[in-house]
This record gives sequence, C-alpha cells and structure tokens, in this order.
Amino acid sequence: MTRKKRKIIITVDGYSSCGKSTFAKAIARELGYIYIDSGAMYRAVTLFALRRGLAGNGIADEAGILNALPEITITFRPDSETGFSATYLNGEKVEREIRDREVSDNVSPVSTIAGVRARLVELQRSLGAGGGVVMDGRDIGTVVFPAARLKIFMTARPEVRAQRRYLELVSKGLPADFDAVMKNISERDRIDSSREVSPLRQADDAVVLDNSDMTPEEQMVWFRELYKKRINES
Repeated sequence: MTRKKRKIIITVDGYSSCGKSTFAKAIARELGYIYIDSGAMYRAVTLFALRRGLAGNGIADEAGILNALPEITITFRPDSETGFSATYLNGEKVEREIRDREVSDNVSPVSTIAGVRARLVELQRSLGAGGGVVMDGRDIGTVVFPAARLKIFMTARPEVRAQRRYLELVSKGLPADFDAVMKNISERDRIDSSREVSPLRQADDAVVLDNSDMTPEEQMVWFRELYKKRINES
C-alpha cells in the first residue's frame, strides 16, 4: 500500500521583490496547500498606520501603533478573480492599496516594531498550525516556523529585483519610477537585515534559490526536485 505523504510546512524567505509570493503561490497551487502572505499582514498594519497618521516619510510612531493594535483585524478571504486569498483590513479588501509605493516606503519601519511582529507571528503560527501551508516572508523559517520541514531562501541581484518591482507597478497602473524603486529596495534591504527584532537572515537549514536568471517555470522544476528529495527523506 502506498504511504500517504504527510502535509508539511514550507517556508519561503528572502529579499524584497525576489518573487517570493509568486513562487509560494505556485507551490501552494501545485501541492494543494494553503498560501499565507505574511508580508501582506505587515503591509496591512502599515496601511492602517498611514491612514491614522501614525507613519509616513519612513518614520513610524511606535507608541501610537502599539496602542492601536487592538483595533486592527487582518483576515484572508478567497478571491474568485485570482484564485488565492485576498487581504482584508478591518473588513475592507485592501489587496491593491497595500501594494502601492507609499506602503512600500513605510512597511520596514513599521515591521521593526517588536510588538507588531509579536502579534503577527502569533497569528501566523495559528494559521499554519495544521501543516499543509506555504508561507513567505523574511523571518518565517527562522522565527515563525523554525522547525519547518522545507525552508527556501530566495535572492536575486538588486537591479533585477528593482526591474521586477517596477514592471509590477506599471502593470497595475500605479506610479512608478525605476530609480525610486531601486532606492526603496536598497533601503528595505538595509533595514530588514539590520533590525534588532527578527532580522532578515538565511536559516541554517534553508536551501538558497538565486532566481536572477530563472523563469517561473525553471523555478518550479527546481522546486519539484527539492520537494521530492525532502518529502522522501526518512
């Protein structure tokens, strides 16, 4: 009798604009797993802070945001247009709003707040407790699910990441300037890697994927080989 494969937790961490979400979604679709966008959760908190005047110009009002945390509810609901879950902030669908440049420019200082990270890590763990999930972010394999069976750390050359982000903004009809995007990515790398709470780093047991010169199809071929090897390990 064929042994049923146990559903595992798969983490996808790495630098901004590496295509983590696209890759994680493709994995979830292929395996029939649930995809959880941890980055969207931090962006939703950032959007809330911007609307309340608690963040802006790369500065976050830590005390104000922490006081407002009990007012913030983040949920995911199926989106018939995309086939994946959409992000809702206090009942409002904000999938488009959380991707604009103002949120991108302010998400790093908001996400460095220890209380924000603690609250969202708690929520992320509850969402993935049963296994069968793919979650992407910057500290999923090191902090949220350090015991995950399969961890992937994604990277790509900065100029490649900037071009991808620029084209994404253009495709969505959002304001885009390549130099500004490049600057934003460099600043986010600096903040994410140097923050005191849950800095961006590669887990010791993570497998590195540099997708600078890879197509989405080539990335999935790479993943299938890795997954097959890992799932068959005793």
